[in-house]
Amino acid sequence: MLHHRLDGPADGVPLILGPSLGTSLRLWEPQLAALARTFRVLRFDLPGHGGSPTAPVATVEDLAALVLETADAAGFDAFHYAGVSIGGAIGATLALRHPGRVRSLAMICSSARFGEPASWHERARLVRAEGTGPLLESTAARWFAGPPRQALLDDLAAADPEGYAACCDALAGYDVRAELAAIKAPTLVVAGRDDPATPPAHARELADGIHGATLVELAGAAHLAPADQPERLTAALLAHLPATPGMRVRREVLGDAHVDRAVARTTPFTRDFQDFITRYAWGEIWTRPGLDRRARSCVTLTALVAGGHLEELAMHVRAALRNGLTPDEIGEVLLQSAVYCGVPAANAAFAVAQRVLSEE
Repeated sequence: MLHHRLDGPADGVPLILGPSLGTSLRLWEPQLAALARTFRVLRFDLPGHGGSPTAPVATVEDLAALVLETADAAGFDAFHYAGVSIGGAIGATLALRHPGRVRSLAMICSSARFGEPASWHERARLVRAEGTGPLLESTAARWFAGPPRQALLDDLAAADPEGYAACCDALAGYDVRAELAAIKAPTLVVAGRDDPATPPAHARELADGIHGATLVELAGAAHLAPADQPERLTAALLAHLPATPGMRVRREVLGDAHVDRAVARTTPFTRDFQDFITRYAWGEIWTRPGLDRRARSCVTLTALVAGGHLEELAMHVRAALRNGLTPDEIGEVLLQSAVYCGVPAANAAFAVAQRVLSEE
């Protein structure tokens, strides 16, 4: 069984995160806090990487079998899956060979075929003879568009030569180009625009071949997008994975673009506050049956006028339109607020609403 770690609520929806060749489960640390709020997250190490011992693997199917064994030990029946590079290849293989187990798939900086087999066999021979040391300099240039993350390079340096080489041999035999149409799980494909290992053309081939797949290209990301663009990748994954009730309502009312920007701007300092808003305001209040969304928009607009929260007011004028209020009805709400909240407050609110309505 593969070395792995479990995070998140014990009753959370299962999510497996697969690493890239040469890395460990630490690759996913920037995304862990956001994903583990809702999901039961399993991160694993490839054979000979991190805490996993070497194993007799010759194909990506063999690696997929080890992941299934690990998932079974964790009590996962069906699960969502996201993987980087070879981790994505494992996910595609699981979706093809065990479609009932994979609820959704995310392939990040991955491919249907990773180049010519000869180059992988050559790399395997080099590593078996000299270890991973000779790969460090060239790998840093492939992995990172920005400053190298030393901890991930340390993972590569520490990888067992036989375990790394066996994964290279597995990649040499991997080719699912003719099978992409058979992947039925909802699929997200993410490309790093600066990725020399699996350029965006590889991602477009995946997205074109997998019916209904969503393609996202991340500027400023090379092969390890979770490290190069952690916030943007997290936002893409959260948009792809099934939302909690609060996040679903938040997106329906405020729109995907606004919520994606908010998620991308989340920092460790603001993360708990964003979680509070999603769970309590959107998950507990906006979902109550006593008022419909039109009525809740009227109440919210009035409260924001009273408090003088003009930036939030602009956002909720857009939300009111999305919830079915007409511009005339929004005007009536602001007019009545002049009586109870004050004319200066309503005057400022009308100016904000006029600007927003002119933009829509």
